[in-house]
Amino acid sequence: MTSANRSDNILTELLTGLPSPDSEARDMVTARAGDVLRPAGALARLDSLAAWLAGWQCTGTPRAERPHVIVFAADHGVAAENVSVYPATATAAMVDAIRCGSATVSALARQIGATVELVDVGVGTPTGNIRYEDAMSSRAFNEAVQAGVAAVERCGTTADDTPKPTDDTPTNTTTIQKCKADLLVVGEMGIANSTAAAAVTAAVLGGDADDWVGPGTGVTGTALDRKRRVVEDALDRVGRVSPLEALRRLGGYELAAMAGAVLTARHCALPVVLDGFIATASAVPLAVAQPGSLDHCIAGHCSAEPGHRRMLEALQLDPILQLDMRLGEGSGALLAVPIIQMAAAAVVDVATFEEWGLER
Repeated sequence: MTSANRSDNILTELLTGLPSPDSEARDMVTARAGDVLRPAGALARLDSLAAWLAGWQCTGTPRAERPHVIVFAADHGVAAENVSVYPATATAAMVDAIRCGSATVSALARQIGATVELVDVGVGTPTGNIRYEDAMSSRAFNEAVQAGVAAVERCGTTADDTPKPTDDTPTNTTTIQKCKADLLVVGEMGIANSTAAAAVTAAVLGGDADDWVGPGTGVTGTALDRKRRVVEDALDRVGRVSPLEALRRLGGYELAAMAGAVLTARHCALPVVLDGFIATASAVPLAVAQPGSLDHCIAGHCSAEPGHRRMLEALQLDPILQLDMRLGEGSGALLAVPIIQMAAAAVVDVATFEEWGLER
């Protein structure tokens, strides 16, 4: 077996034995939603969110009291092709802002009591320039995936049972107050990663660069044309490959880590809110490689990136919000969390007609 064929071992393993939602809990919430004190179907979309949450939390009283955000950050070799408005050094600067609690995602998280973890999976050590070479070796790909796995496993610990740092503790993870998460938001930071995301999506879902390449950080005119050409060249170089190989050869460390995180959350019965174009692109290969593997995920929003709506339609994901955002960091998904919280409360905390002594 060649190294390329071994490159997807961790993700392949994670794609097997995927647990199903708790149908009894889901049906219980669906039934209660149909009998609470309001006209039937008045909050149909919110009721479906509550039932989805119940199924994956395996409880008839779903809550989203401990939302947790993991932001994976990495640099991209394709940034050398001038496909972004910002220089590659901006990734490190934004990483510092998130670590210091001064980034947008940090401010939004504080408003709803969410915790944030920043995981550096490749800042300062960019991937290969996908125009001319594979983004990651098999080993680097698996290491990035494993970083995503470990991050989700950490967010299932509490402050009391979090292992104390040792000399062997990785230095690329911020120290946060741990929580037992009941809802996960996965985000990213990496200059030029919309180029990698477009290339991965085109390779997996089909189409050409024009179908998937958008302005990203705001590129227009000749710069946008150059970005399309870079993606076209990358697609021509790679040719027809499997979905997981597309992620390795055209993606980035943070995209691989998000894929690992999403699948680990599935095995932990932890519901996931997907962010924008780039975060969703990391999940596209999973959905194609194993249909149904994203059933525990919902789309927090539809971004301003043109390809994002087409991506969501292909995955049959109906976004909660549409505010024309294009930030990343998990920010759009985080904005959807209060709606999920209220959807659960609007079923669990509202009396039924019977409980209130009324008949329909």
